[in-house]
Amino acid sequence: MAQVALETESTLTDRFQTTVPSSVRQALHLGKKDKIKYAIQSDGSVVISRAAAQQNDPIIGEFLAFIARDMQSNPGKVEPLSASMRESVDALVQGVDIDLDAPLLDEDE
Repeated sequence: MAQVALETESTLTDRFQTTVPSSVRQALHLGKKDKIKYAIQSDGSVVISRAAAQQNDPIIGEFLAFIARDMQSNPGKVEPLSASMRESVDALVQGVDIDLDAPLLDEDE
């Protein structure tokens, strides 16, 4: 059995709800709207972990489907990116560093 590094507890409300203690949120790197996975062991113990992020964003999926339908319906409107447009995009993002795995700040949600 794994050695316990830290123990903490929380209380159930009348509606069987609880607040995830901050030490657990930090250990699992949980943020707002994240999901928690509960694995119930044969001995009755429960292992709590961060649930895997949903791979398919329904909003992005719908947007990409819209783009695909539009491209099929209007193939004449599809044009390659011009060199000048590429230069404009490069100038706009020059020096911008993006970490796609970083959590959003509260003000970004």
